[in-house]
Amino acid sequence: STDGGRNLSLDSVPMGLPMSDPSAWATAMNNLGMAPMGMTGQPLLPDFDPALGMMTGIPPINPMMPGLGIVPPPIPPDMPAVKEIIHCKSCTLFPPNPHLPPPATRERPPGCKTVFVGGLPENATEQIIMEVFEQCGEVIAIRKSKKNFCHIRFAEEFMVDKALYLSGYRIRLGSSTDKKDTGRLHVDFAQARDDLYEWECKQRMLAREERHWRRLAEERFRPPSPPPVVHYSDHECSVVAEKLKDDTKFLEAIQTLLTWIERGEVNRRTANNFYSMIQSANSHIRRLVNEKAAHEKEMEEAKEKFKLALSGILVQFEQIVAVYHSASKQKAWDHFTKAQRKNISVWCKQAEEIRNIHNDELMGIRREEEMEMSDEEIEDPSEMKETEESALVAQVETLKEENDSLRWQLDAYRNEVELLKQEQGKASRDEDTTKEQQMKLLQQALQGMQKHLLKVQEEYKKREAELEKVKEDKLKIETLLENLKEQESSTSRVCACSQEKECPVEKTLSNSPVKSEREILLVGIISTFLHVHPFGASIEYICSYLQRLDSKICTAEVEVLMTRLQNTFRQELSGVGASLEKRWKFCGFDGLKMT
Repeated sequence: STDGGRNLSLDSVPMGLPMSDPSAWATAMNNLGMAPMGMTGQPLLPDFDPALGMMTGIPPINPMMPGLGIVPPPIPPDMPAVKEIIHCKSCTLFPPNPHLPPPATRERPPGCKTVFVGGLPENATEQIIMEVFEQCGEVIAIRKSKKNFCHIRFAEEFMVDKALYLSGYRIRLGSSTDKKDTGRLHVDFAQARDDLYEWECKQRMLAREERHWRRLAEERFRPPSPPPVVHYSDHECSVVAEKLKDDTKFLEAIQTLLTWIERGEVNRRTANNFYSMIQSANSHIRRLVNEKAAHEKEMEEAKEKFKLALSGILVQFEQIVAVYHSASKQKAWDHFTKAQRKNISVWCKQAEEIRNIHNDELMGIRREEEMEMSDEEIEDPSEMKETEESALVAQVETLKEENDSLRWQLDAYRNEVELLKQEQGKASRDEDTTKEQQMKLLQQALQGMQKHLLKVQEEYKKREAELEKVKEDKLKIETLLENLKEQESSTSRVCACSQEKECPVEKTLSNSPVKSEREILLVGIISTFLHVHPFGASIEYICSYLQRLDSKICTAEVEVLMTRLQNTFRQELSGVGASLEKRWKFCGFDGLKMT
C-alpha cells in the first residue's frame, strides 16, 4: 500500500525511532518474582533471589537482546522450549501454550531476509511493529497492509531466525482488553525479489571467485612456454649461420631462421645473409640423404641377419617336430604311459603351431622381397619360375608332413580310447573303496588330533600347578633368608653387647643406637603405638600417625631407626604372593630378657 508504507528495496532507510529498553525482554519474569529462563529451560541468572523481586545493577540476559548478534541455540526435539513474557514500551507479548506443537512454516527461500507477520491487532502501528521486531536485528523496511499483516525486511539472514521465535505469541497493546488491541502473531518466511536478487549476486560472485582460483591452479600446472626468438641483428645472424652448420644445433637454428623470414626481416641489406643461411640449410639436405642411405643399409643387413636366424630356427623346429612324430608311431607309442602320451601330443601341437607361425613370417618376408624387386628382376622369367617351383615343392612337403602327423594322431587317439574303456570299469569299482578309506583316515586323524589336544591341555595344567608351587617355594625361601639375616644381626648385636659390657661406660654411650633426644622420643611414641597394635602395623601406617605430631618426619628416617633397634622392634612378613605385607611389632619385653 502507498499510505506511509515502505518499499522493500535496497535503497530504503530504516526508521529513526527511539530504542526500547534493552532489558525488557528478560525482566518480565523478574517482575513476577521468578528466575528468568533461557530458551533451553536453564536459568539465565544462577544467583537470582526471588525475594528481591528484581535484580539491581545486573541487566537480565536474553538471546533476543540487541547487540548479541546470535541465532537462538537449537532446541532438542524431546524438550519443549520455555518462552517468556516480553514487555515493551507500548505493548506486551504473552508466550503460547508450551504443550502445543510449534507453528508451521513454509520452505525457506534462498537468501531469505524478509518475514511475513500476520495476526497483528487492528490498532497496531508501524512504530509498535518496529519496537517489537527491532530487538531481532536491524530492520531495513516495513510494508504494512490494512488487513492486519505486514512484511519486514532485515539486514542479515540470521535475524529472520530470531523473528520466527516470536511466532505464536499473543500481543496486547498497553493494558487494553479490546479486541482491536489484541492479536496472535504468526511469523513465516516471505519470498521477496530483492532477497533473491542479492542471493543470486552473491552466488555469481562466489562462482567468479571459484573460476578465478581454478584458472590460477591451471596456470600453475601449465607447462612453460618456449623461449622467445631473438630479434635479427648482424651478430645473431652470424651465430645462427654457425649453428646451421652444426648437426646438433640445426633444429634450433632453422626455427630461428623461419621466424625471421616470417617476421619480414629480409630486405636488400640482409638478403645476402639470408641467402647464405638458406644455402647452409640446403647443404644439410645432402647430409640427411646420406644418413638415410646409411640407415637403410643397416636395415637391409639386419633383415638378412634376421632371415638367416629365422631359417635356422625353423630347421631346428622341423627336427623337433620330426622327433615328436616318430615318438607318436605305434612302435614307440605303446611303451609310453597315458600321462606321457598326453604330454607328447600337447608338446607336438605346440611345436607345430610355433613352426607354422615362423614359417608364415619367413614366407611374408620373402613375398615382400619379391614385391620390392626391380624391373630388371621382373623381366627375368626363369628366376620367377624357379622361385614358384621351389615354393610349390615346399608347400607339398608341408602338406605331406601334416597328413602323416594327423594319421599318427588318429592311431594314438584310438589306443587311448581303448585304454580308457578298460580303465573306467576298474575306476568305478575302486572309487567306492577309496572314498571309504579316505573317510576312515580322516576320522582317525580327527581322533588323533583330539587326543593330542587333551594331552596338551593336561600338560598345560600341570605346568601351571608346578609354576604355582615354585612361586610358593620361592616365597618360603625368601622368608627363611630374611629370618636368617635377622638371626645373624641379633647374634652380632649380642656379641656387640658383650663387648660393650667390658668397655667403659662412656664408650657404651657413644656406641648406643639412639643418638639424640629426638630419636628417644620417637622410640617411645612408636613403642606405645605398636603396643596398642599387637598384630603389628606397616611403616606407612606408623609414619602417618607420627606425621600428625610432626610433619617433618619422613618414612626413611623412621625405618632406619627401627632397624637399628632390633631388640625393641621386629619386622615380620604376612600374606602370600601379591598380598605380601611387611609389618613391624613391638618386642621390647622379649628383648629385655635377651639383653
